[in-house]
Amino acid sequence: MSTFTTRRSLPRRTFLRGMGATLALPLLDAMVPAATAAAKTLATPVRRLGYVFMPMGADITRWTPPGGDKLDELSPILSSLAPVKQHVSVVSNLEIKNAYPGTHATSNASFLSCAKAKHTESTDYFLGTTVDQLAAQQLGRDTQLPSLEMAMDMMQTVGQCDNGYACVYQNNLSWSSPTTPLPAEAHPRLVFEQLFGEGGTKAERKAALRKRASLLDFVKDDLARLERALGPADRAKVSHYLETVREVERRIQKAEAGVAENPLRDLDRPIGVPASYAEHARLMFDLQVLAMQGDVTRVITFQLARETSNRTYPDTGVSDPHHPLSHHGNDPEKVARMAKINQFHVSLFAEFLGKLAATKEGNGTLLDHSLYLYGSGMGNPNQHDHINLPIIVAGGAGGVMKGGRHIRHAKPTPLANLHLTLLDKAGVRLDKFADSDGKMNELFQPLGI
Repeated sequence: MSTFTTRRSLPRRTFLRGMGATLALPLLDAMVPAATAAAKTLATPVRRLGYVFMPMGADITRWTPPGGDKLDELSPILSSLAPVKQHVSVVSNLEIKNAYPGTHATSNASFLSCAKAKHTESTDYFLGTTVDQLAAQQLGRDTQLPSLEMAMDMMQTVGQCDNGYACVYQNNLSWSSPTTPLPAEAHPRLVFEQLFGEGGTKAERKAALRKRASLLDFVKDDLARLERALGPADRAKVSHYLETVREVERRIQKAEAGVAENPLRDLDRPIGVPASYAEHARLMFDLQVLAMQGDVTRVITFQLARETSNRTYPDTGVSDPHHPLSHHGNDPEKVARMAKINQFHVSLFAEFLGKLAATKEGNGTLLDHSLYLYGSGMGNPNQHDHINLPIIVAGGAGGVMKGGRHIRHAKPTPLANLHLTLLDKAGVRLDKFADSDGKMNELFQPLGI
């Protein structure tokens, strides 16, 4: 047990500071004193909400799990979820009515807003406050960052992108008001700096690149004092956390070195981004683990790719660009290739869930204390429809989420119902969200009830 167990405790918002850097700490035993009135409150895990967006729908025939209400057997696209399926539920037959007339722009824009995007090519765009930002208004009150917006695409195109809709609808998942989109960061170094700090200007970032300085070097004196005061269990926990920080730093620096040493300047890929999409995505997911472990933020959105993305995924063995392939015309071979891309995206999410499940926090894990929604605002991309969306819910929400199930709705049900329900289980109480007409409490009840 920690030496702080029966004496003065560390505040939950304890930071290590040095040379302008700030490093939050994970939840330690020393932050939860025994036999005090505050013990129960401090021991209660924080609630977190995360959202991962997959563009351009899915082959729903290879997505939908076979069998009944229990998730005994996984579909081909979802097969990588097997190690964590007890923490996962699949929800079928959800729709977004406000995404019609059916476009890529509205698929992205309505995923978290369930609102109708104003049809405009100009700057008079109008949507709605997204569910993550409603969560951030409450869950973000006590954290360094109210929310964290992340993406995989570096390009932020402007003007008209899809059927007369301004590009802002495809660029941004999060909106803090109907007229205020929140840009997402795709550069791992800049996300790291958002979380832990390391200079702000371009010149300072270049200096940091040359110096190859580590965040942990800046806080080593503070760290040494802290470790002398901690018990063995807390020292081991801090050590594991700092090893993870160091590993993320190492991977960012490796990517920076690889790009910096390339004589051909890649204008679309700023320094610090791994050349491999998979490694880039894994690094962005690892940054989310650190953000939650240090309680830097409790609300995260992550866009795996923009709608209409022509990105290719060599790791899947498919050479076709994603967007043209999604217009498959029901060609069985094209549908099968698109499904491989769907499967690849899900596998990266599954790896992330595994890391959350392996990261201890209090009496559980980060996955136990989080809720993540993974999915798309489009169902069948060949038809540009917004029904029967591919949707996964993962996590424990502090012990109230019951995973390992497949929720099949008999009729199309608003995605807004699920958003409203997840907000409620994270402690954010609303009577209604967008076009919701109820809650999905079956996700949180034992099977058979």
